[in-house]
Amino acid sequence: MQWNKLDQEPCSLSRTLSVIGDRWTLLILRDCFRKVRRFDDFQERLGIGRPVLADRLQKLVDNSVLLKAAYQDRPMRYEYRLTQKGLDLYPVIMSMNCWGDRYMPGKKGPPHLYRHVTCGHTFEPVQICSECGEELDPRGVHVEAGPGARDGAPMPVVDPPLKTARQKPKQRLKRRT
Repeated sequence: MQWNKLDQEPCSLSRTLSVIGDRWTLLILRDCFRKVRRFDDFQERLGIGRPVLADRLQKLVDNSVLLKAAYQDRPMRYEYRLTQKGLDLYPVIMSMNCWGDRYMPGKKGPPHLYRHVTCGHTFEPVQICSECGEELDPRGVHVEAGPGARDGAPMPVVDPPLKTARQKPKQRLKRRT
């Protein structure tokens, strides 16, 4: 597997990494979800070199993750807005934040709390099964070949899925500590 050809791999994670797989891109996306839109604001917040920032933003635009839109005519200036494809990366960014909060929080604890506007509670993101609503755990998921799998490619050897208690889809999940 070659880094510059990840977009050609028959693996969704590899193809995703070909677009968002470096630290600057992930930090740009984090800031996009915090409503940062303008080049100078990204540059100031991240301390990233202008050529590197321009390259990462253009890659996100080229891959339809961001839309470049003019907000001023004289001089011409642009801002970067998340497309639906970009908005769909929110669970990825939130999961990485949650992991960092749990395993690398700093001496005073997590640097940010996330509050759900609808219910008013702070929360930790969880992944649930779209069919039954149960919280997902890697021990309870089995990987199978899909229609885009490479013919003849061996599937990874995994432990059989564990039988777990089924939760109702709207049941509130207990927060892990």
